[in-house]
Amino acid sequence: MWLMVVLLCVGCAALLLPTDRPQGIMMWTFAREHQLMYEPLVERWNEELASGLAPADGSPPLQSPFHVRLLGLPALQRRMMSHFMAGTPSSDLMEVERQMAGRTFLGPLDAVGFVDLTDVLRDEGLLEKMPAASFSPWTSRGRIFGLPHDVHPVMLAYRADIFDAAKIDVSSIETWDDLERVARPLMDVDGDGKPDRYLLNMWETQRDHLELLILQAGGSFFDAEERVVIDSPENAMVLAKVVRWCRGPDAIAADAPNFSPAGNKLRADGFVLTGFVPDWMLGIWSREIPSLAGKVRVMPLPAFERGGRRTSVWGGTMLGIPKTAARTPESFRERWSIAKRLYLSKQLATDLWKTGGIITPVREHWSDPVFAEPVAFLGGQRSGLEYIALADHVPSRSSSPFNTQALERVQRALQDLSEDAQAAGNFDEEWLRERAKIHLRRAHDLIQAVVDRNVFLRDDRANATERQTAHTPEALR
Repeated sequence: MWLMVVLLCVGCAALLLPTDRPQGIMMWTFAREHQLMYEPLVERWNEELASGLAPADGSPPLQSPFHVRLLGLPALQRRMMSHFMAGTPSSDLMEVERQMAGRTFLGPLDAVGFVDLTDVLRDEGLLEKMPAASFSPWTSRGRIFGLPHDVHPVMLAYRADIFDAAKIDVSSIETWDDLERVARPLMDVDGDGKPDRYLLNMWETQRDHLELLILQAGGSFFDAEERVVIDSPENAMVLAKVVRWCRGPDAIAADAPNFSPAGNKLRADGFVLTGFVPDWMLGIWSREIPSLAGKVRVMPLPAFERGGRRTSVWGGTMLGIPKTAARTPESFRERWSIAKRLYLSKQLATDLWKTGGIITPVREHWSDPVFAEPVAFLGGQRSGLEYIALADHVPSRSSSPFNTQALERVQRALQDLSEDAQAAGNFDEEWLRERAKIHLRRAHDLIQAVVDRNVFLRDDRANATERQTAHTPEALR
């Protein structure tokens, strides 16, 4: 009954959606920066089509005019889900971010609204041309439903002016313990024994930071088979470490919120000396905190243990083809050709870096000289090469539709652990790990109960060998 009500509401809401669209192939995107990069390319492609000229980049020519429309993230999500659930009008291609994509994987595989690209990606050799982890957010039960837009390795930005003045060599920092040991003296500026600034921008409320640390440590909320693994030793270790960083007499972390004027002011003032920066974050900093120009550098994340992973991942976008836009082999081939021409092009790869600081997932473009150019905001550091060096070490992520709920529960476990530590006055990491296991087990059981109620996912795991659907490109040939 509730499902009928939902579908009725979605269908009624869809009547309010504008249906006007130009002739040809339509793509929806949620990112204004992406649209600005695509517009010159799309304009040139359409001019080539109209004039009958061969594409300048050697790609197959368009068969129809191509258009890109910008929608707000909530609007795009609503339209995507109303199309998949109620058949309302849609685009031919959709640019979708990670959390939005997960919503489409709630049902059985053959009910996923995007075309299964697994076979065509394999047959065309594209799986080897990009880091495997860049496909993971768009992979459900072993099948891939999107072409990756990015990789998004994470590095640590640090106040080079302050570190250099203290003669701290960051190449000597391999682990988080090294960072704490080497840089702790920077916290007390006036010599009164109290911190005037903090080493790390981290707090119990920062979910994105918590997730990237868990991923860096080898933890997760779901394994490769989408089974719940919240109560893992790696997750417990990260929670214990974060509580010790944020609370207690030896705290080294403070809250400088991302994407806020207040947080930007704290960074500019040097209240926090380091922060997590995926490739796209530096573009935001350069626009929103210009006073940091020349004062900041990046380094690989300190590892949790010597020899451990020195990066993580934050964010992500894919390009998907709705099944309704690819009902015939010809219609699929046209849309797939446009998707590849857009996402695999060298022009887009260099534009992504120059305008957004984002490195392409396409390995063959990493040798382009643009990535070796000095970055003025970083005082001439060649950060493109450094992000590229980390791209193949980015951890894989679960695409589970329950990932957001799991992250919320793990954050709650972190807050409960923090309260335990403050009440007991105990910030010993071994003690914190044991307490973390208790809270994580509770979170694990709660999410497991939610997952178990989804009979579609349970049945799909039980029939893991039956992965083909009638909507794969193989079937469309």
